[in-house]
Amino acid sequence: MDFTGKVAIVTGAGAGGIGEGIARGLAAAGAQVAVADINEDAGRKTVDLITGDRGTGFYVPVDISAPPSAEAMTCAVAERFGGIDYLVNNAALFGGMRLDSLMSMDWDYYNKFMSINIHGCYVVTKAAVPYMQKRGGGAIVNTSSTAAWSGYGAYSVAKLAVNGLTMALARELGPLNIRVNAIAPGPTDTPALRNPIVTEDFIAGMIAAMPIARLGQPADHAAAVSFLLSDGASWITGLTMNVDGGQGMRV
Repeated sequence: MDFTGKVAIVTGAGAGGIGEGIARGLAAAGAQVAVADINEDAGRKTVDLITGDRGTGFYVPVDISAPPSAEAMTCAVAERFGGIDYLVNNAALFGGMRLDSLMSMDWDYYNKFMSINIHGCYVVTKAAVPYMQKRGGGAIVNTSSTAAWSGYGAYSVAKLAVNGLTMALARELGPLNIRVNAIAPGPTDTPALRNPIVTEDFIAGMIAAMPIARLGQPADHAAAVSFLLSDGASWITGLTMNVDGGQGMRV
């Protein structure tokens, strides 16, 4: 795929996660990539990897839960690269999240969690769309999860809401020539997955139940996102695409 001349924002693109893989994949295809992350060190490491591969990357700080921060970020990207064509709403609170049940989660943490994992997609999209309109349209991909269909706690609630937001935005933004889709990653080999709470036995059990019996890699998600952003998906909008080795088959 050739994204030469296109400008893409990837939120949560700090080094080590799915966002890094997406950002590097888009840059390798010629896009100018804004690496948007609240963690400056991680964001700059991804930019270094992009530029080391002879791509074009630019770190820009953002707190996706805060509209003024999202607006400042999109403005900085448009000023740097001349506009915005693509947005990947990948940032989320996953690694290190509390594994409280809904009934035991305190209200302040619940609000913080949802402000990032649901409202962040809306906040950044609202900030980016005016710049996409100036370019005549664009494409957005949100990162959901196969957890959306598992019914386990706040994370499942948030990711199912991302699917609903994807459909609502697809309907609303379609007349503006802006497509909105999502990917639903399955278990992916990143530091966020490999933490003391998730045991190797648990990971092995997940893999054994999958038709394609391996953990996903960031590059798997980068390929799916690149397709959904590309002109090859020009008649696809409102879709949440499982990228999960068959873990979560659904009608």
